[in-house]
Amino acid sequence: MGVIPMLILWPALVAVLIPFLKQDKARRIAVYVGAGGVMVLALALLISWLSGGGQMVTLYQETELIDHLMMAGEVVLMVLIVCLSIRHRKYPVILLSVGQTGLVICSELTQPVEAPCHMAVDCLAMLMCIIAAFVGGLICIYAVGYMQGYHHHHTEYQDRSGFFFSMLFLFLAAMFGLVLSENLVWMYFFWEITSVVSFLLIGYTRTEEAVNNSFRALWMNLLGGFGFAIAIAVAAGTLGTVQLGEVVAAGAVIPVIMLAFAGLTKSAQLPFSSWLLGAMVAPTPSSALLHSATMVKAGVYLLIRLSPALCNTMTGMTVAFIGGFTFIAASMMAIAQNDGKKVLAFSTISNLGLIVACAGIGAEETIWAAILLMIFHSVSKSMLFQAVGSIENSLGSRDIESMHGLLLRLPRLTYIMGIGIAGMYLAPFGMLISKWVALKAFVDADNYLLVIFLAYGSATTMLYWTKWLSKLVSLHHTKEKAHDATLPDQYFSMYIHAAATLLLCLLFPLVSTYVVDPMIVELFGSAHEVLSMSVLTTMAIMLVSVIFVPSLMFLLTRATHRDYVPIYMGGINEGDNTYFTNSFGEPEHLYLSNWYLRFEFGMRRLMRPAVIVAAGVLIVMLCLIVGGAV
Repeated sequence: MGVIPMLILWPALVAVLIPFLKQDKARRIAVYVGAGGVMVLALALLISWLSGGGQMVTLYQETELIDHLMMAGEVVLMVLIVCLSIRHRKYPVILLSVGQTGLVICSELTQPVEAPCHMAVDCLAMLMCIIAAFVGGLICIYAVGYMQGYHHHHTEYQDRSGFFFSMLFLFLAAMFGLVLSENLVWMYFFWEITSVVSFLLIGYTRTEEAVNNSFRALWMNLLGGFGFAIAIAVAAGTLGTVQLGEVVAAGAVIPVIMLAFAGLTKSAQLPFSSWLLGAMVAPTPSSALLHSATMVKAGVYLLIRLSPALCNTMTGMTVAFIGGFTFIAASMMAIAQNDGKKVLAFSTISNLGLIVACAGIGAEETIWAAILLMIFHSVSKSMLFQAVGSIENSLGSRDIESMHGLLLRLPRLTYIMGIGIAGMYLAPFGMLISKWVALKAFVDADNYLLVIFLAYGSATTMLYWTKWLSKLVSLHHTKEKAHDATLPDQYFSMYIHAAATLLLCLLFPLVSTYVVDPMIVELFGSAHEVLSMSVLTTMAIMLVSVIFVPSLMFLLTRATHRDYVPIYMGGINEGDNTYFTNSFGEPEHLYLSNWYLRFEFGMRRLMRPAVIVAAGVLIVMLCLIVGGAV
């Protein structure tokens, strides 16, 4: 397990080195080596852990020096936040930062607790390390080519690519530290690093909008961090421990609810979703990293860890309601979006809501579904963000309407987009199967409100994904061409993601048996059969129909002549399926557009009521739970 320090320190060292590399070639090599090193170290940790039996391993009991360094690091982070907040006159942020840092440090100094271990490696932590290493590493590789095109199209922004890559690697280092920490004080330290780094990434362009959005993300995550700090102080004072496993086993109400609150803010659940939507102003690689492999996954990771303590409790019911309500509300608002990144953002919030709802129920079936949702979402959503970023650099727009007929104009990117979209909502990909398992678990738990949320939320999900997919494959603009500005390193990352999405679909039963089931055993002590052989057989048939049949048809027909049939218009088709002559003999341009239902599902109509409902429920339940515990 000596690999663990290197897994955390390696990306941190790369983050320190990159800003000093002024030449693009040297920086590119550093990113490639850094990303490759992260993946190799994660694999080495996996092999080392498996060779030791694949059981939970606890590490590092005597860590006085590291504890002092972390305390100093917390102070440095606080000072950085205070200085930036004073500069931009964001004074409430100062109160949150000083308050939570002071609370944690005071707890450490006045209530020292002997810790049996500070880090632990188990199935769930190992899975998160693999996701962060490979998805995050590929995003870093993708970013090399993307940032060249980004600054080529956005000359108004200062090129700070060195700083950008540095923050990406620092994010990965913090994520590894977070998921491997068993001690809450250590976890809090890495938790705060992710909050600060996300703040810096969102504000990359330094525009007024970027600055405001970055501070919104910061104060919302600091609010969750304040809850985390309260959990540490109460756990140390009442339980005499700051070990996450011991807090969960004890079922301590106040620490559990405060940690759950922190998880809700980090995973961008209502009423805290706006920070993730605002993160879209940042360059696409940071959006991909925040939405898929790191930031938001830290929140759901913590909630999954807490799930045994949430089962059949009022806290769990609150978490489940917030998650289910976020799922349906975000999926409805996604319908009204024509900006590709905003659709992906709402989709991320929605899917995270379903994972949170599963964690709140805290049953074996729901956690099984939550873990699989997390796996499939990480890979598919990262690929989709990268594809949208490449399309934006090629077309100069990420508007879904500008992607009409992209199958002919940019076929490779369209195929990648198609696989990603299919992975999000079509059978037999894991997202749909996991939703089916979650639905069954909600029914078994007699939580019919969540059943309604999931049923109608899935319907709206199908609507916005189908609209987008249909736009990509529409072929009436047959003569339009587009220059593919996507570089080889970007395609490399997206190809790996696409292959991973298909492999996860093919190997679904193995993933369920050898990856997810051991996690359920670790969390609950046992694991029941979730998918029967009849279901797996049905999946195999669907897989053949979805993958192999279209592939065979493509091989058989690729050499045949493509005959594009003239489409019917409101007049005489000029022959290019683009222009027609109307009844007055005047030329008209054909334009087909999706219906976005903005009056019915737009943010202006739904966001405020959704925030009010979620905030009201959260406040009332917090008062009831805390009041009952006190």
